[in-house]
Amino acid sequence: MPPGPERPGLTPPPDAAAPVRHRDAPAPGELLGSHYDQCFGCGEDQAHGLHLVTTAGEGVSVTAEFTVRPAHQGAPGLAHGGVLASALDETLGSLNWLLRTIAVTGRLETDYVRPVPVGATLHLAARCHAVAGRKIFSTAEGRIGGPDGPLAVRADALFVEVKVDHFTTHGRPDEIRAAMADPDQDKVTRAFEVNP
Repeated sequence: MPPGPERPGLTPPPDAAAPVRHRDAPAPGELLGSHYDQCFGCGEDQAHGLHLVTTAGEGVSVTAEFTVRPAHQGAPGLAHGGVLASALDETLGSLNWLLRTIAVTGRLETDYVRPVPVGATLHLAARCHAVAGRKIFSTAEGRIGGPDGPLAVRADALFVEVKVDHFTTHGRPDEIRAAMADPDQDKVTRAFEVNP
C-alpha cells in the first residue's frame, strides 16, 4: 500500500526513515490478540466492541477483520462512520506491536468510499511507511467481503511515541490497577510494550 496523498501533518519529512520491524515482533501470520480485554477495538470482554482480529504481516504490516453487527450501525442497516474510523485506528495502532513502540494516535484522516452494511465483514490492511523521531506514519484500507473486495474506507495516520506514564497519568486509576492485576501478564506486557 503506497503512502496516501500529501496532507499537512500526514506527510513524512524528507529525512524520515523506513520503518524497521523489531527483531522480537510477532512473526508474519501470527495473531496479535487483544492488548486489553476492555478495548473497544480488540477487547474480548467489550460487549459492543469490534472484536477485531489482527494478524502480523510481512515487514511492518498487519491485516485485520471484523463483522459489522447491529450495535455498530448509524443509518439503518449501515455501519456508523465513527465505528469504521475506530476499526481503521485500531488496525493502524496494531502496527506499533511490530515496531515494539508505545504510540498513540496523533492524527487520523479517513475517507469513506462506500457504505458498509450490517452483517458485512470488513477486511483491513495497514502498513507503516515512515518513522521520523517520535512520529510514525501509516496508511490503511478496508474492503468489504475479502481482501480483494470493494474498497469501503481508507485512512492516513500519524502516531506519536509515548512512554507508559502517558497511560498511568491520564488513565482512570481503577482501570490501570485492573490491567496491572490481570493474571495474564503477557497481555499486560503487550498493552504497555516498551521499545527496548
